[in-house]
Amino acid sequence: MDNVNGLFGPSWSLDTGDIVELWHLYRIPIVLASFTVLMIVRTILRLRKPREKLSETPPPTSPSLPAEKTIAPLELTKKTSIEKIKAPRRIVGGLKKSKPSEDDIESGDKKIQVLVFFSSLTTTTEKTAKVFTEGLAHNIKEFSSSATFLEPEILDLSYIDYDEYFINPPKSEPNTQYFYLILIPTYNIDTVLDNFLEHLQETHNDFRIDTAPLSSLLGYSVFGFGDREGWPTEEEGFCSQARDVDKWMAKLTGRRRAFPLGVCDAKTDGPERLKEWKEGVEDVILHIAKTGGLGEGVAGSGDAVESDVEDVDDDDDNDEVLFQEQDVAQRKTKAQKQDSLNDLEDLGRSLDKPSADPSPPLEVDFTTYSKKSRKPEAPAIIKEMVPKNSPTYNSLTKQGYTIVGSHSGVKICRWTKSALRGRGSCYKYSFYGIASHQCMETTPSLSCSNKCVFCWRHGTNPVGTTWRWVVEPPEMIFTGVKAGHYKKIKMLRGVPGVRAERFAEAMRIRHCALSLVGEPIFYPHINEFLAMLHNEHISSFLVCNAQHPDQLAALTPVTQLYVSIDASNRESLRKIDRPLHRDFWERFNACLDILRERRFEQRTVFRLTLVKGFNIDDEVEGYARLVEQGLPCFVEIKGVTYCGTSTSSSAGLTMANVPFYSEIQEFVLALTAALNKRGLGYGIAAEHAHSCCVLIASERFKNESGRWCTRIDYKRFFELLEKGEPFRPEEYMGEETPEWALWGNGGFDPRDERVYRKGKNKVPLPVKKEEEEIEDEVVVVGGE
Repeated sequence: MDNVNGLFGPSWSLDTGDIVELWHLYRIPIVLASFTVLMIVRTILRLRKPREKLSETPPPTSPSLPAEKTIAPLELTKKTSIEKIKAPRRIVGGLKKSKPSEDDIESGDKKIQVLVFFSSLTTTTEKTAKVFTEGLAHNIKEFSSSATFLEPEILDLSYIDYDEYFINPPKSEPNTQYFYLILIPTYNIDTVLDNFLEHLQETHNDFRIDTAPLSSLLGYSVFGFGDREGWPTEEEGFCSQARDVDKWMAKLTGRRRAFPLGVCDAKTDGPERLKEWKEGVEDVILHIAKTGGLGEGVAGSGDAVESDVEDVDDDDDNDEVLFQEQDVAQRKTKAQKQDSLNDLEDLGRSLDKPSADPSPPLEVDFTTYSKKSRKPEAPAIIKEMVPKNSPTYNSLTKQGYTIVGSHSGVKICRWTKSALRGRGSCYKYSFYGIASHQCMETTPSLSCSNKCVFCWRHGTNPVGTTWRWVVEPPEMIFTGVKAGHYKKIKMLRGVPGVRAERFAEAMRIRHCALSLVGEPIFYPHINEFLAMLHNEHISSFLVCNAQHPDQLAALTPVTQLYVSIDASNRESLRKIDRPLHRDFWERFNACLDILRERRFEQRTVFRLTLVKGFNIDDEVEGYARLVEQGLPCFVEIKGVTYCGTSTSSSAGLTMANVPFYSEIQEFVLALTAALNKRGLGYGIAAEHAHSCCVLIASERFKNESGRWCTRIDYKRFFELLEKGEPFRPEEYMGEETPEWALWGNGGFDPRDERVYRKGKNKVPLPVKKEEEEIEDEVVVVGGE
C-alpha cells in the first residue's frame, strides 16, 4: 500500500513496474466498470433509434373478422421472409452468358456477318477458300428472313492485323454479329500459321485480356487440309495446325464451336470432306438465324467436349458447384486418399523423410494452381528452319538459292552476271566502289520478322519473331556459302560474253552483301560470322529491318550498316512492312536511336524503298524527321522492283506501284530541301539511273575541295579494324566519287556497255561531262 500511495503522491511519477502493480490490484473493478459503461451506452443508443416501420401502408384490420383472427404485421413479415428462403444456395462459377432476347431475335435489324479466314503458301488453299466463300454467299441468300445476312468476307491471315480480329471482334454496327470460319493447311516448316497460333496462345494467357475475349461471336468452325502421305495419322501431324487453331479458338470464344473440326487429305478426299463440312456449317448458320443461338450442347449452349490441354485448364470453368453434405463428404474422402502437399512446411518434412525410391524428386510448380496435377512435359524438339523435304526448300532452290545447312543461303545476283559480261555493275559500284562480280550475296538467316509487300520471296521464306530453330556453327555456314558462291560462278564460265579477266577476279570474293533474304542479325552468331569475313579481308554490307534493337546494339562494327526505312509513320509502316512484332513501331524507333549513337563508329545508311501508293505521297516531312532522329551517313532512295509474280499481286502490288525514275528524282529533291530547312547538312551525291536509285550523303563525306567522296578505302578499313582501336568512318573514306556517278550523270560505268532488252541494239550510255546544279536541271539518262 505504500507503493500504491506513492503513485498518487505530489510527484505523480509512474514507472513500468508501478503501472503493472496497479493493474494487478484493480483489474477486476476496471473490467467490470468498463463493461457496465458499454452496456449503458448501447442501451441509450437503442432507445434513441426510431422504430422502423414494418411497411409503409400496413394492411387494415377487417371489422368482420374476430380479433383473434387478425394477422399481426410482424407475423406477416415473418411469413413472407420464410417463403423467400430457398435452400441449398447454388453458386455458379464463370461468367454468365447473356442469352439473346426474343425481341432481338425477331428484330429485322439484326445482321450476321460471316468472315472466312484462310492461309495459303502455294495459293491452293486460297483458290479453294474463294470458291467456298462464293458458294456460301449464294446459299445463305435462301436462308430464313429472320436475320439479314451480309455478304461473306474472305480474309488472308498473312495480310491482316490479328489484333483487329482475334482479340476482339471487329468494330461495326451495334446489331452486327460475327461468325468465323477458318480454312488452313498444315506445313512442316515455319510459316505465318506459327505466328498466328502464337498470337492465339498469347492472347489467351495474357492477364491483361479476358481469357475468352471472343465470346461475343455467334460461333466458329475450322477446316484443315492435310497430307496423309507425309503424316498418315493425327499423332504424326496430320492437320495438326488446324487442330491447334480449333483448340485455341475454343478457349478464346468460351467454347463457341459451332461445328466440329473438319479435316481432309488434299490429294484424295478434299472436295468430298469440304462439301460435307460446308453443309453442316450452313445448317448451323440457319439455326442461328432462326433461334439466335447455337442451341443445346455439352456444359452450355453450343459447347463441345474439349480435349488435350483444355481438359486440364478449363475443365472446371463452367461447372456448377453445389455445397451439399454429400459433396463435402466426397471431397473429404478424396482429400484423405490424396497424398498432397499443402504448404512449404509439409514439403520440407516430406523431403527429410528417407525414401526407398532412388529416383530424383519431381519438379514442383509454385506458380500455377490447378485442381489436376500436371505431368512433366517432354522437352520440345528443335526443328530445322528449312528442311530439305519442305516446300520452302524446293521454292528457294528453284529461284537459284543454294541452301547451306538448314537456315542459311547464297545466291548469284543478276548484277554479278552482268558485271562478268561487261554490261554494268549495280548502284553499289557507283556509290561505294563495290565490283559486283566480286561480291557474294548471302544470309545466315532465311527467316524474317516482316512480310513486306514488295518482298521478292512472298510466302517462300520462313517468318518468326524469335529464333526457335536449330543453330548451326558459323564456321560451317562461312565455308558453305563460299563454296556455293564459287560453284555458281564456275557455272558461268561458258556463258557467251563473260570476260576472262573479270572471271578470274570473280574467283576472289572481296565483298559480302548480307541482304539476300531474311534477317541477318537474327542469327545468334552473327558477330562470329562477321569476324570470319573480316579475317579474309571481305567487306561486310549488312542490311536489317529495324525490328531487332537488342541484336543491333550488340552488333560488332561492319563496313557499312543499312537499316530499311520503308515508311515515315506507324500506320504506313504497318501496311507496307506488315511486321509480326506488336511493338514494331517502338522497335523501329529504338533502332534509329542506336544508329544515331553509332554514326561515328561506322558508316550508317537509311535505305528507303519507295512504293507508289504506299509510302511516297505526303511523307517527305516524315522521312526528314526520321533522318533527323538517326542522322545516318547516307540515305539511299530506291524505287521498288516488281518481280511480276502472282504472290506480289495478292499482296496488293502491281506495276502501277512502281515509280518512274523521274518521280524518284522529284522525291529526292523534295527530301533534300526538307533536310536543308532543318539544317542537317545533307546533299545529293550520286545516282544510278539503271537501278532507279539516288544517294543523299552527309557533308561529312566531302574532301577539302568540296568534292563528294562516297567510296570506301577497303584496305584502310581492314588496317584500322586490325589495330583494335576505335576509329571513325571518315578515316576510311575513299577516293572522290567518279564524275559519271555524280548526280545528273546517270551513274553508268563508261567502261561497260549498256544493253537493252527486246532485241534492241547495244547502246553505250553517253557520259555527261559538265557538272550541273540540282536546282537548274534534272537529266534522265538511258530512257528511264
